[in-house]
Amino acid sequence: MADRSGGTRDLPDVADTEDLGRELAAQLGPGDLVILDGPLGAGKTAMTRGIAAGLGVGGRVSSPTFIIARQHPPGPAGGPGLVHVDAYRLGGLDDLDALDLDTDLDDSVVVVEWGEGVVERLVDEYLIVRMRRDDDSETRHATWEWVNR
Repeated sequence: MADRSGGTRDLPDVADTEDLGRELAAQLGPGDLVILDGPLGAGKTAMTRGIAAGLGVGGRVSSPTFIIARQHPPGPAGGPGLVHVDAYRLGGLDDLDALDLDTDLDDSVVVVEWGEGVVERLVDEYLIVRMRRDDDSETRHATWEWVNR
């Protein structure tokens, strides 16, 4: 497993966001939880596409807003699957429990958009990626760190 360090980066375009996701994927394995925090348009789904590419999972990555969670199976090279969750519409812990994410964590990386304050309880350590977008440009900014509860 790669070094689990944090950092910060400017992301001038979508490709840069996806590239960072690929880099972060090198730090991830089964049982890891990634929380993506940021407003609409900050690049959370683009970051997830990059993580998925880095993990080599199957399936097209798109926002799971209306279905809440989307599973991506491991790719042909093996490795973990990916579960992509949009927690924006979750009503609380009961809705989270209904998703059974703790079971998914056995063999997948779980990436949760809008999950801060809700999903941390699933693991002892998680990666939080905070994303922001400049008001006057398309440039996005990301900071990330591993958090131990």
